[in-house]
Amino acid sequence: MTTPQQRVAVVTGAARGIGAGIARRLASDGLAVAVLDLDESACQGVVEQIEADGGRALAVGADVSDPEQVEAAVRRVAEELGAPTVLVNNAGIIRDNLIFKMELSDWDSVMAVHLRGAFLMTKACQGYMTQAKFGRVVNLSSTSAQGNRGQVNYSAAKAGLQGFTKTLAIELGKFGVTANAIAPGFIETEMTAETAARIGMDFEDLKKAAASQAAVARTGRPEDIAHAASFFVSEGAGFTTGQVLYVAGGPCD
Repeated sequence: MTTPQQRVAVVTGAARGIGAGIARRLASDGLAVAVLDLDESACQGVVEQIEADGGRALAVGADVSDPEQVEAAVRRVAEELGAPTVLVNNAGIIRDNLIFKMELSDWDSVMAVHLRGAFLMTKACQGYMTQAKFGRVVNLSSTSAQGNRGQVNYSAAKAGLQGFTKTLAIELGKFGVTANAIAPGFIETEMTAETAARIGMDFEDLKKAAASQAAVARTGRPEDIAHAASFFVSEGAGFTTGQVLYVAGGPCD
């Protein structure tokens, strides 16, 4: 009896936070995982955790907004782990400001990482997916897609990822490839801690304020998002595509 070939996933922005949580969860689900981030050395801790638990992982350094780096990274994953048929586009940055204060560079950099990055990574991986007649693309959107003061760039990028997701679902579905998006609410990560510091607020106070607005009366953790990603990536989710799942501790329109 032959054993099924191990699926290979690429998770971007996976050195920490939500991306690291997703990488660890997919590894525990039995996938080999490429842990990709701007700084390859920063990925090593996540790789070591996965390997310590008996999984296969590879640290990959690449700027997702650079086409040559993306092509080289995906080619390396295919050579060292296997054909990447699962992609989680999680890489993201914030450059918050009110629109009258926002610099063009703040707009461009956010668009480059979120939208251009997701486009380049998906374009580089989709050939492996269509050839395998199996693929899973999961894009990280946000509740900010519905609008959030001081985040006109981030909100626009996250809303754009939802349209990107739905179009991918239409184009790639006949090849056995699904595309879905997860839109987290407030998640306890290094990024939200940095946000608290930037606005001069104690992180614990920020978490309490966010929890008070959530129906479940708590803030989210990377594991909450990883659980949703695990479903979208699974073999059994082949009839679920083009969806945006809000994981925000309460109802979202």
